[in-house]
Amino acid sequence: MKDPRDIIKRPVITENSMNLTAQKKYTFEVDVKANKTEVKDAIEAIFGVKVEKVNIMNYKGKFKRVGRYSGFTNRRRKAIVTLTPDSKDIELFEA
Repeated sequence: MKDPRDIIKRPVITENSMNLTAQKKYTFEVDVKANKTEVKDAIEAIFGVKVEKVNIMNYKGKFKRVGRYSGFTNRRRKAIVTLTPDSKDIELFEA
């Protein structure tokens, strides 16, 4: 089994993702090979919360060019995790 911290890379901090936290939905960038059950188990292990649902989105790498060199940026995978109503909130920013 993979380490949960290898599956969850970082939280996605945007205005839209901060608005979703009121609905107990948290957004994370995850490993491109991770599936929904691995993401669910990793979030439950790291934060000690109960996960109700996981939605995953794939992003292709963008074409970039610098001078005569061209290539693609890295592809990404983003997961929106919905917590159960009785679970506690995830503290993304610790004081």
